[in-house]
Amino acid sequence: MADPRGFLKVRQRETQPRRPVPVRIMDWKEVYEAQEKGVLKSQAGRCMDCGVPFCHQGCPLGNLIPEWNDLVWRDKGEEAIERLHATNNFPEFTGRLCPAPCEASCVLGINQPAVTIKQVEVSIIDQAFDNDWVQPLPPTRLTGKTVAVVGSGPAGLAVAQQLTRVGHTVAVYERDDKIGGLLRYGIPDFKMEKEQVDRRLEQMKAEGTRFRTGVAVGTDVTWEQLRRRYDAVVVATGATVPRDLPIPGRDLEGVHFAMDYLVPANRVVAGETPGNHIDARGKHVVILGGGDTGADCIGTAHRHQAASVTTLAIGKQPPSERAAHQPWPTFPTLFEMASAHEEGGERTYLASTVEFVGENGKLTGVKVAETEFVDGKRLPKAGTERIIPADLVFLSLGFTGAEPAGITEQVSAEFDGRGNVARDGYYMTNTEGVFVAGDAGRGQSLIVWAIAEGRACAAAVDRFLMGSTILPAPVAPTDRAIAVL
Repeated sequence: MADPRGFLKVRQRETQPRRPVPVRIMDWKEVYEAQEKGVLKSQAGRCMDCGVPFCHQGCPLGNLIPEWNDLVWRDKGEEAIERLHATNNFPEFTGRLCPAPCEASCVLGINQPAVTIKQVEVSIIDQAFDNDWVQPLPPTRLTGKTVAVVGSGPAGLAVAQQLTRVGHTVAVYERDDKIGGLLRYGIPDFKMEKEQVDRRLEQMKAEGTRFRTGVAVGTDVTWEQLRRRYDAVVVATGATVPRDLPIPGRDLEGVHFAMDYLVPANRVVAGETPGNHIDARGKHVVILGGGDTGADCIGTAHRHQAASVTTLAIGKQPPSERAAHQPWPTFPTLFEMASAHEEGGERTYLASTVEFVGENGKLTGVKVAETEFVDGKRLPKAGTERIIPADLVFLSLGFTGAEPAGITEQVSAEFDGRGNVARDGYYMTNTEGVFVAGDAGRGQSLIVWAIAEGRACAAAVDRFLMGSTILPAPVAPTDRAIAVL
């Protein structure tokens, strides 16, 4: 007889067919190899075993997954990318970086492995680029309206592309020297090479989107100046304020936020020579936090040939199967095995960081204790302290919200209690004509949510400028659920 809890099982994401290539020489190329065509067709064909599909409701973008799976199964790649692009501006990003809530809500996942939707998705867009099927879609007419988008991550780029295509003149402002936000400088190349960003930007430029790099809005140009110059302004700056850990020894040399490590490392890979580069070669590295950013630090430290890499998480190790309180088709919290984890390193759970220890102002170790739960709080258990040798510590504890950047002072836009730019049901702040999309308005979230919010915000901006819109709005700004029906 089948396991009575079998309907709760889901396939762990690390067992997807898109497996990492065994790493011998630790280069910076993408670690995932393309899937064999026959396997892809087989996976796409499995989608047809579904009765009533739930996958596209699990996806914030509302991707038409059964439709393009069927087209892949029938070898109609050009039609498949058309259906994929109908709901997703950048499937090359989501196909590589999204944790795939769609697969968690796949009907087949009730009692067998879900369809490898993410793998099929990335194969569609890669085939489309290889065959030159991704072409610019410039507007047939211009509206005379202008929009400034501040921030060039996935939310900002989605806003810009949607609004450009309906005829508005859009300029994207980015404080860094290149467009892409954390897609360029936050995501290591072993997860996504920057060719993926560059070729999409070429399409957007050909469509008419304008890009302004090296401009820090709030200082180089004020928000009020943008508001006077443009008919609408979109805040898409992300949630970039890192969560700190104010414990003894925090000021020791060697304790850094994760992004202070990843951004310069990515610049070095791009051929630059940043002055703030942190080299982990031959050093003992400890990473606090077990999420995607922590995994990026692990993979980067491996490529820097660190002496050791240890990840500490304060909570319990997640289960490998669905918990009863996270039934299908919700998005479950599961133990994840990223490619960086497969490359090596130690992962420790129920580890409370008590103190950073050092000598002469330099970090030498991390004092940790076992975590115990007291009255619902996670606290270090007395008498279990030990010191882990460490030359570098990277804090990967999430983000607390958007950077102020003069927004409140210059255009009176308010922040909510969670550190995000406040907005109404149409993505507008309390200042007319100033909108907010993506992590800046919803807090740290998934790339698929950033693109979905960008598309929805674009519809709201278009409606504000023109009185009506034909653009789709896949999500509302108050919708914070993930893959919940």
